[in-house]
Amino acid sequence: MPNTGHTLANFENALREARNNVLRMASISGQNLENAVRGLLTRNSELCNEAIAEDDEVNNLERRIDADSFEILMRYNPVAGDLREVIAGMRVANNLERISDEAQNIARRARKILKHPELKEVFLVEPLYEKALSLLQDAMRSYAEGDNELALSLYEKDRELDSAESGVLKELTKRLDSNSTEAKPFLHLVFIVRSIERIGDHAVNIAEDGIFMESAADVRHLGPSLAAKEIEATS
Repeated sequence: MPNTGHTLANFENALREARNNVLRMASISGQNLENAVRGLLTRNSELCNEAIAEDDEVNNLERRIDADSFEILMRYNPVAGDLREVIAGMRVANNLERISDEAQNIARRARKILKHPELKEVFLVEPLYEKALSLLQDAMRSYAEGDNELALSLYEKDRELDSAESGVLKELTKRLDSNSTEAKPFLHLVFIVRSIERIGDHAVNIAEDGIFMESAADVRHLGPSLAAKEIEATS
């Protein structure tokens, strides 16, 4: 667009609306994750039902963000940082939609587990959930504040989540071998653990999108060391 210093109120409003919808989407996705896991841990099927129902709102927001973003691209032809903000917002929305999908999967499997007698092993999930939720919160903060240093720190936190997931899966496999009569709830728990690990991966993707928006550096698939070098090269 012409260099107007963003004096076009409609353009500024459109950017602000898209940004706010991404943040709203993040809030709902995070709440869905919390409801799904808390429903499992407290044996509260209503919390699970909320996580499942609210996924529709996340899907609607993703469609709205995409539509609004394409409208911005066609109507205002943004360049440089504004263009990156629109593209990054769409990418972040896609990852948030997948996070909400994982939360919905957790909630559905939790409801199936709740049909069985109480399984003490469900509490192995809680530390993983806390790590994944922290990753999501840090990813969104790094995106919203343009904090590349915080974004880069997520690689190590995601490795910690992966390591914790591996330990929990080994423990569940061991307990499943010694308690084959409860195979179904154990298997649902295994899939829940895998969903939580994938949420961490999506959080890292969001952080990488924030780096792209802030620094024009495409750090996807690079890892922390190469990502830091790429950011420095574009500074």
